[in-house]
Amino acid sequence: MSNQAVRLPAQEPVLRVVPMPSDMNPSGDIFGGWVMAQVDIAGSIPALRRARGRIKTVAVNSFLFKQPISVGDIVSFYAEVVKVGNTSITVDVQVYAERHPANPLVVKVTEATLTYVAVGADGCKRVLPKD
Repeated sequence: MSNQAVRLPAQEPVLRVVPMPSDMNPSGDIFGGWVMAQVDIAGSIPALRRARGRIKTVAVNSFLFKQPISVGDIVSFYAEVVKVGNTSITVDVQVYAERHPANPLVVKVTEATLTYVAVGADGCKRVLPKD
């Protein structure tokens, strides 16, 4: 685990949130499940846009917790589509925490890859529209 400072990516994050004390585990860090839920939300945004409609999460292909997140960190989620199939969309999500406002530090805390599938009103797979 490295506390090496990094820069935030140049693009706008798809989601930015500040975790609260209710999101904390007994060790004082933010629950991994909370982070996973936020990553799924962030990943779904570009997938929804690409699918132009309803999607479902079908796989968490990889998920790496690099550092803990603390109450008060400004957590930024960057997501981009990395693969498009006939019905599926794979999204890469990178997560950064901005810490210590008096002496700012940005660290990468999580990275994940998720796959979503486009579904119709009936909940069944549907073919993605042409780009």
